[in-house]
Amino acid sequence: MLLKEKLKNYQVVLVSNSPRRKELLKGLEIDFMVTSVDIHETFPKHLIGQEIPIHIAQEKAKAYVNQLLENTLAITADTIVLLENKVLGKPKDRNNAKEMLRQLSGQTHDVITGVCLFTKNKKTSFSSTSKVTFKELTDEEIEHYLSVYQPYDKAGSYGVQEWIGFIGIERIEGSYFNVMGLPTVALYKELEKFICK
Repeated sequence: MLLKEKLKNYQVVLVSNSPRRKELLKGLEIDFMVTSVDIHETFPKHLIGQEIPIHIAQEKAKAYVNQLLENTLAITADTIVLLENKVLGKPKDRNNAKEMLRQLSGQTHDVITGVCLFTKNKKTSFSSTSKVTFKELTDEEIEHYLSVYQPYDKAGSYGVQEWIGFIGIERIEGSYFNVMGLPTVALYKELEKFICK
């Protein structure tokens, strides 16, 4: 039996503002509705690596948990860009975005997505990491990308599925969709495990 049939007894809710996550979850052929919560996407300083997006995904879950109905299965997620153990979040402005892209230019960085699955009775969290390598980006390429695509809602100031990904990303080790915002294969497996427990 396919996962979408196993989920028939649940109202699946994606708790996210991200159009990319909505598109990716749709690709799994799961029926779901979308809502969102407002939280400050901050984290305690002692957290490292995958602990950070998992923590933020869990904070989003805490903000939504009171709205859960008996048959609701909710999904929250957060994606971070990590360059030499430094988190590159969503840029504050154009200059900040330009600085981030200059830092990523010619380097390999980690993109880590933390996901939380939860119902009224249980909760599980997991993460997925992809390694992304950029070619050396010219200032002209960075300026063009920022002017046309304005990636101010994206961690690390870029969208892999946009022009910068086509011309700038030389290599990805791990899930491409994870870099977009949702590790689809891992999510599919974890949902199967979650509803079978």
